[in-house]
Amino acid sequence: MLRAVSSASLLLLATSIAHAGGDPVQGKHVFNRCIACHEAATDRDKVGPHLLGVVGRTAGSAESFLGHYSEAMKSAGAAGLVWDEANLAEYLKAPKLKVPGNKMAFGGLSSDDDIANVIAYLKADPKP
Repeated sequence: MLRAVSSASLLLLATSIAHAGGDPVQGKHVFNRCIACHEAATDRDKVGPHLLGVVGRTAGSAESFLGHYSEAMKSAGAAGLVWDEANLAEYLKAPKLKVPGNKMAFGGLSSDDDIANVIAYLKADPKP
């Protein structure tokens, strides 16, 4: 009985840890919603900028996409917006609220789990 309780406790602990930091494998699945416009595993731009190395990058600063950012995104970066986990979470939840006037048509992710998982995927190196 003690072994079963211990195993269940470890499973619960592992699940809690994965939830807190996000799961990059699950994030890859969620990122499929983004892949029409963004690449995360390479530095190839699409309709939107590549997201390789986005965590820690100043908003509107991907060198290869400089001529395509909205004025709103460039201004946000000039004002000091850096894509850390907290800012990415806010942006992924409501892009038009975080950076009003940006060009991204995507309305946002409603699930906090999905957001944490996408951020974990974006941070993963190598990508799963």
